[in-house]
Amino acid sequence: MKWLSKKQGTAKDWICDILGALLQALGVWCFVEPCKIAPGGASGIALLINHLSGWPVGTLSLLINVPLLAGAYYLLDRRMAKKTIRTVIIMTVLLDMCVAPIVPQYEGDRLICSAFGGILVGAGMALIFMRDSTTGGGDILAKLLQRRYPYMHTGYAIMIIDMIIIGSSVAIFGNLESALYGIISMVCMTQTIDAILYGMNKGTMVTIISPQNHEISREIMRGIDRGTTFFKTIGGFSGEDSRTLMCVVDRKQFHMVKEIIDRCDPKAFVIVSETKEVYGEGFLNDPREEAQEI
Repeated sequence: MKWLSKKQGTAKDWICDILGALLQALGVWCFVEPCKIAPGGASGIALLINHLSGWPVGTLSLLINVPLLAGAYYLLDRRMAKKTIRTVIIMTVLLDMCVAPIVPQYEGDRLICSAFGGILVGAGMALIFMRDSTTGGGDILAKLLQRRYPYMHTGYAIMIIDMIIIGSSVAIFGNLESALYGIISMVCMTQTIDAILYGMNKGTMVTIISPQNHEISREIMRGIDRGTTFFKTIGGFSGEDSRTLMCVVDRKQFHMVKEIIDRCDPKAFVIVSETKEVYGEGFLNDPREEAQEI
């Protein structure tokens, strides 16, 4: 059955690559390109060169990625580089040969262009990331930059590269608004990626330190029907053993937990954290179980 599982995985890779590349192509061609902005990455560099030369954006993205992919193949992860090559080629074909000749561009409000362009590009990138591939460009540049400066965080490396590209758009497009709209598009793109990769089912984790934790736990389970967990802890100042209470609830239920805590112990020490995604009983189904069923 390994061959069947491998074929299913390959089919999913192709489907996500094609759908992701199509969404990216629509976002770049229909919204980002007519808006005259460069939201970062290889597409951003390609849009800047396109403005100066008129060459097709997809072809320019491919040419920009060739030396980057060669560097990634020999210096980084070869498996990822091979997948990225396929993704970039699909993106180029769809953008220059399918979308650009057929689909009209939106030439309305620049704010709408930057927002919807970022959302479509982000959705496409998320689908590609889900299959352990990348769109090349900024991702590879960031990894190569990290190789030169190993203590630099990935997020900082990507941000530096994108801000250089966005900053360059001021000189090439001739106005500051291009950079500002580029930042809006980049924010929309990253938020869309996070929403798809980490899920829309965000929750709130509440950690409570109080002498009344047992009462608070009972009220949460009885009133909200959410489970709770106790951790054995030792007070750093007092040195006394105690039990810390932890529970995860839906964001809409947090105010109810807060009311219970305030009612049981107004002086309780409470830590509130946002969770990216929660799965298990009472939340989303466990994706590991779904993967095993497939």
